[in-house]
Amino acid sequence: MSNQSSYDVVVVGAGNAALCAAIAAREAGMTVLVLERGTEQKRGGNSYFTDGAIRFAYNDINDIRKLIPRLSDEEADKIVMPEYSTKDYYEDLMRVTGGKSTPALANHLVNESYQTISWMKKNGVEFELNYSNQSFEKEGQFHFWGGLPVKTHNIGMGLMMTLFARAEELGVDIWYGSRAIELKTENGKISSIVVVQNDQTIEVSASSAVLACGSFEANKEMRSEQIGEEWEAAIVRGTEYNTGDGLTMALALGAQKYGEWSGCHSIGTDYNAPKVGDFTKPGDIFKKHSYPLSIMLNKEGERFVDEGADFRNYTYAKYGREILKQPGHVAYQIYDQQVRPMLRKEYNLEEASYFKADTLEELVEKLPVNKEAFLNTIAEYNDAVEEGYYNPTVKDGKSTQGITPPKTNWALPIEQRPFYAFPVTCGITFSFGGVLVNTSSEVLNENSEPISGLFAAGETVGGIFYENYPGGSGLMSGAVFGKTAGTSAARYVESKNTNIPS
Repeated sequence: MSNQSSYDVVVVGAGNAALCAAIAAREAGMTVLVLERGTEQKRGGNSYFTDGAIRFAYNDINDIRKLIPRLSDEEADKIVMPEYSTKDYYEDLMRVTGGKSTPALANHLVNESYQTISWMKKNGVEFELNYSNQSFEKEGQFHFWGGLPVKTHNIGMGLMMTLFARAEELGVDIWYGSRAIELKTENGKISSIVVVQNDQTIEVSASSAVLACGSFEANKEMRSEQIGEEWEAAIVRGTEYNTGDGLTMALALGAQKYGEWSGCHSIGTDYNAPKVGDFTKPGDIFKKHSYPLSIMLNKEGERFVDEGADFRNYTYAKYGREILKQPGHVAYQIYDQQVRPMLRKEYNLEEASYFKADTLEELVEKLPVNKEAFLNTIAEYNDAVEEGYYNPTVKDGKSTQGITPPKTNWALPIEQRPFYAFPVTCGITFSFGGVLVNTSSEVLNENSEPISGLFAAGETVGGIFYENYPGGSGLMSGAVFGKTAGTSAARYVESKNTNIPS
């Protein structure tokens, strides 16, 4: 730990967004300090827990190969890679957020995505094709779908190891066990930051600050107050340290509260997953995302969503909250042997909780549910399944008739033994409430004017995601606004030092 007590840029947080900010500021010649509230063993924020899928706009396989140079001609010839343009990305973002995403911020995310991911590669981040979750093999070729063909090598753990190594190589100072609690200003400009470290309070002089320490998803009281009382019961999928510190500090300086404070990203996760992210089990191993091939029932034996409404990329972030609304905050994903081999790899891990039986009656006997209603619902569903061609690689239109909710795609009768029930509950990833920034990542006050020297990135930024989000865009948003914040902070410090208006 450096003894330096004055920095050009102090970054609060140490996940993907924070380290992208730190690296960008350091590349611009700034002295940079990163404050990580966790220990070195629990560093990396929510980014450490991600499965590494990252959404960006690209033209074709050649754009992908620039990011993955080890991809051979032979391998590339077996890949069908549809274009995913900035228009496609923007439309996906707007579609899943009901048109609520702030256009300027959405455009910045989309338009800077490829440039930013290329910059990450230059800084050592390795990428690979997301074969297992985003492609299907057909006649010897791998067909990618859903605009999400790439993930970071060795998931979030690999991403964070690389970013930490790069930050340290560049000379960024990192303090662990260091919680920022207050921002101070002089003449309306950021001047210092108060930090609690080993029960001691110290003040670090700072010409600028970047808040990239998440939202308030790990704060039970704030979840209950902002999103709803039932959210006290949600499992925290990521770091336990994202308790809203950055937001609290920014709002105390007059920052504009922005975005969907009553909303969050949540998913269906294993009912027996840890209550907070377990750093000894990195990766997104507890999620249960093959539900489009299932039917999901609650304890009362009722279905409550259209499991086949869309590909999981576009529904998983909102279906978690639907599970939370169910009695006991639990639901059961039901599969038979027809689809069991098609399930994603997380269903085969030793951590996966499930029940298995040779008949539906035996299966239901093992579950704490309304047994008669459960069996009746499955029977009604089976009777409602229409004829048609079943194809999980496309929205096949193989649906049900005459039941509510319908199953719009991928409807197969549950009839081949053995039968499986995977219990799921709701896990919160991050809350959507944040502060307002502009496309330079400057934090804005109630009059939408920049607070001098204050920047934000990652989940601390509000206004991009509402109700839902396209999978992989959280990681990309963190990197885009992180890089922007670090670059803008450096530009601000330079202008301040030379008395040029920023």
